[in-house]
Amino acid sequence: MEYIKTNKIVIMLALVVLLSQQGFVQEPIRVGTTSGEFLGVSYGAAATAMGDAYVAVVNDVTGIYWNPAGLSFMQQSEAMFTYQPWIADITTLFAGCGIVVPGIGTIAMGAVGADYGQMDVTTVEDQDGTGEKFSVHDYAFSLSYARKLAQWFGFGASAKYISSVIWHETASAYAFDLGVLINTPFFSSKGEGSGLNIGMSLSNYGAPMKYDGLDLLRSHDILPDQAGNYQDTKVKFETDRWELPLIFRIGMSLTPMNTDNHKIIVAVDALHVNNNSETVNLGLQYTLYLPGFGKFYLRGGYRALFLKNSEFGPTFGAGISKQYMGNKNVLIDFSYRDIGVLGIVPSFGASFTF
Repeated sequence: MEYIKTNKIVIMLALVVLLSQQGFVQEPIRVGTTSGEFLGVSYGAAATAMGDAYVAVVNDVTGIYWNPAGLSFMQQSEAMFTYQPWIADITTLFAGCGIVVPGIGTIAMGAVGADYGQMDVTTVEDQDGTGEKFSVHDYAFSLSYARKLAQWFGFGASAKYISSVIWHETASAYAFDLGVLINTPFFSSKGEGSGLNIGMSLSNYGAPMKYDGLDLLRSHDILPDQAGNYQDTKVKFETDRWELPLIFRIGMSLTPMNTDNHKIIVAVDALHVNNNSETVNLGLQYTLYLPGFGKFYLRGGYRALFLKNSEFGPTFGAGISKQYMGNKNVLIDFSYRDIGVLGIVPSFGASFTF
């Protein structure tokens, strides 16, 4: 009875937060005011195919990104790699590995990154280029730990190092992610884990980033109208500090169908960020069990509902899981996202359990 009472309180609080997201939608007064925007791109083909509605669904190694608590519900150790071309010839990727340690929890390491390619160096005098090239890339490394405190409740945390490089300039920061995941028996269609699930996560809570490097050093004549040793005075441009993209997610998932051969998951996430308005993501996953082979997945969703002037739209994807060595699995996933005038963005992922 105490378990049911506690879950009812949690569900009521989550519903209040979800509903209040739409009652207090703000104008995006802080668009373009954070650094490390690659941290908000979204990673994992299964999650992006479901419209990023994944905070209450995740139970694999992508919990490193979406909700560290999802790692506590992993049943087997897993390694994953995801490659996804982004807009404007930008390449993004995710790689992670989670080790399930019985009696201790799940320990995971992960990395996300973005490569912006090479660009021409231009100056005021040489606006068509000096002939030089420069490159830009961002990356973040995470170390995560998650554990179940009860069969129905898990928590997780990640510490991450974030770095950005623009030619000779660099910026870095440290941040933390926190998350909880609750599996309730309410509306359960079949046993444990098939009821109403609630997930919450806070991502990128940390210090701001500030660029520094050789290209900020200049020689300057501080007194051009006076003779003396002023012509080659060394000066340095001072750059501002920029906050990280702080993301708070709260979501629910429900399994309205769960039979021996078919399973359907419906999910909804509400997001509060520090660089835009609140949004809602919707997602759906259908699983077909193939006895003796594995599983087949179909997914769909819609990202950034209620966001003013959003270019995001529907998302789709599929996946197939093949069994090997009895209870091990190899999983291949694919998704694509419609980003309006920016085109279609695909994502490819592969993972295996061990």
